[in-house]
Amino acid sequence: MGQGKENSGRVAAAGRKRGRIGLTAVVAMLAMALFAGSAQASTVTVGSVMPIEYTATKFEQVKTMFNTALPERGSNLTSPVNGAIVRWRIQGAKGGPFYLRVLHPNGAGAYSSAGTSGGVTPSGTGIQSFTTAIPIHAGDQIGIDPTNATDEIGIASVANASFGFIFPPPPDGATVAPNGTGSGEIEVSAEVQPTPAVTGLSANFGSIAGGTTVTITGTDLGGASAVKFGTTPAASYTVDSDTQITAVSPPSATPVVVPISVTTVAGTSVATNRTFGYQACVVPKLKGKSLGAAKSRLRRAGCKPGKVQKVDGATGKTGKVTAQGPKVGKILVPGSKVNVTLGIEQKKKEKQGKK
Repeated sequence: MGQGKENSGRVAAAGRKRGRIGLTAVVAMLAMALFAGSAQASTVTVGSVMPIEYTATKFEQVKTMFNTALPERGSNLTSPVNGAIVRWRIQGAKGGPFYLRVLHPNGAGAYSSAGTSGGVTPSGTGIQSFTTAIPIHAGDQIGIDPTNATDEIGIASVANASFGFIFPPPPDGATVAPNGTGSGEIEVSAEVQPTPAVTGLSANFGSIAGGTTVTITGTDLGGASAVKFGTTPAASYTVDSDTQITAVSPPSATPVVVPISVTTVAGTSVATNRTFGYQACVVPKLKGKSLGAAKSRLRRAGCKPGKVQKVDGATGKTGKVTAQGPKVGKILVPGSKVNVTLGIEQKKKEKQGKK
């Protein structure tokens, strides 16, 4: 193939040879397909589409190399989503260890180093896959760093494909401009798991005692490591699919409305209007109320009328609440009963005494 050329000169290609997918690479791809099929979360691919033919090319320097144009249909030069890189692949690599780097374009021709993977050493020059967990944002790109100037990476001859390089590799947080460019496609790609999103709940309220089963629907929920009601972990949860989780609400000390969130390796779902309201019986003040008014107030407070004790000749029509239990402000589970005592007001007692 026509070797990629840098602005400053040619790319050295000692040991140049055509790379073709052999048995090892086929086995590797089948293993990746099986792994992806059993994976709990969906991913999107960023970077090279891993062309079959490539030239093994020396880095010449310890520098970050990254694609700047990928013309193939369906390829993503930048991440289309926020999330985390969970796997990455290289082809034609020799030497190492190699490091995957996340680069954030600043819009003015420079790039900020936003994160780096741990080092990996390929066992062959075929397609190699490695696991990682690096945050990435929509619009970010990926690059690859070698350890030695003699390390190699596959570069495919693809019309209109191009790459850039930064020497030396920038430390995380630094923003630098590329030192040069070349033609061709660097054989490095990454699988990005998008940040989860909650879009629906089967139940929007339940008792402060907990125990309410809630079916959570959304996107990219697979591989969830935590489900929370507000800041409290769910009593239990099951990941049914990439779009559904069944969770059980934990208890709450107070009646409150909280967001339900899901956390995966790709982050935590952003709080939305998908909320869960805890219901309770908050015992209201009943003293001085007629029996009818007391019952209405209890129902509005999520409570139920309990036993009614009548003293001093009071009746359901003439009596007023003189005592209650539990006390005012007590927080109980929804539907808890509140007992009251009906008596005769002091003025009425005095009138009755005069008679």
